[in-house]
Amino acid sequence: MRPPLADVLDLAPHPEGGWYRQTWVSPETVALPDGRMRPTATLIYFLLPAGESSAWHRVKSDEIWLAHSGTVIVQLGGSGAAPADELTTVVVDAEQPQGLVPAGVWQRTVPAAEDALVSCLVSPGFDFADFELA
Repeated sequence: MRPPLADVLDLAPHPEGGWYRQTWVSPETVALPDGRMRPTATLIYFLLPAGESSAWHRVKSDEIWLAHSGTVIVQLGGSGAAPADELTTVVVDAEQPQGLVPAGVWQRTVPAAEDALVSCLVSPGFDFADFELA
């Protein structure tokens, strides 16, 4: 069921879980080491309803998570072939309003007691071609 805030912000289901909408794409581009071009950065809204989590995934760019409301807990599982057993945690909320997920690191969000809305800035810009589910 689509959460009310997803209606207000016109968010769509994200393949990893939660809801999202891209809100900005940099007009500047950068060449990746393999020659592909990407915007220098992209920005999305990401809504994680209470009790929901995202699947293990990783992207080939750095991500900065920015808190708007609620708390998002991101588990980081290293950069190996699969998520590691030993995890580190990034909390993004009013007290820690920014969090970094380095490029190539496995990540997932874990359920919280309340809805959480964040923005996620990705640099170089996000492309589903660089998105991998575990």
